[in-house]
Amino acid sequence: QVRLVESGGGSVQAGGSLRLSCVVSGYSVSKNCMGWFRQAAGKEREGIAAIYASGTEVYNDSVKGRFTISRDNAKNTVYLQMNSLKPEDTATYYCAAGPLCWGYGRSWRNSYEYDYWGQGTQVTVSS
Repeated sequence: QVRLVESGGGSVQAGGSLRLSCVVSGYSVSKNCMGWFRQAAGKEREGIAAIYASGTEVYNDSVKGRFTISRDNAKNTVYLQMNSLKPEDTATYYCAAGPLCWGYGRSWRNSYEYDYWGQGTQVTVSS
């Protein structure tokens, strides 16, 4: 059984930092595509970062330079380091896993590329 469990969310002031963790069981983070998505109230879920099996990292322009995705293969865990947080980063953040999220006709930004999802963790950034 595949399970993804996020943690690390919370409330922070603008300019602050948080690190989200996604502990995965039953699925290898090093052999698959791991993504982070977020969904703000009243908005669609959007992909913000992913790390491919190759180790390639990709980012949404809205977080590039501020957020960093990484993984610890030994712990089978994926992280999202979030720096210089802005109020517009306020959302529920989700970890997702799928076998392939790049290539012809595919995009890591598409939620349907991922087979497994965590329950989400709330991030609130105040001004």
